Amino acid sequence: QVQLVESGGGLVQAGGSLRLSCATSRRTFSRYDMGWFRQAPGKEREFVAAIRSIGSSTHLADSVKGRFTISRDNAKNTVYLQMNSLKPEDTAVYYCASNTGIVDVTTESAYVYWGQGTQVTVSS
Repeated sequence: QVQLVESGGGLVQAGGSLRLSCATSRRTFSRYDMGWFRQAPGKEREFVAAIRSIGSSTHLADSVKGRFTISRDNAKNTVYLQMNSLKPEDTAVYYCASNTGIVDVTTESAYVYWGQGTQVTVSS
């Protein structure tokens, strides 16, 4: 069982920044593709960003390109989501997810392991 623990959420004004972290104790972390999803009230969970295990290539949703960055530190078993120029529409619960050998990293069902989520609230 892979345990993922998110942190770094909070309340921020529009235009501000937050950095989310997702840590796991699993020693094979480097083999896992990692993703971030978010779910706003009354909406379905949606893809935000992902980073591959091999080569650390990244994928970002169009809605966050140019504002969010995903990165990973395999030595710390942690993936990060740097969120800049935040907008009220970024308000959501953000979830970290992982799996190995994912074909389409934007697909929620491709991920097996999920964190408990962290709340991000952007005020206008």
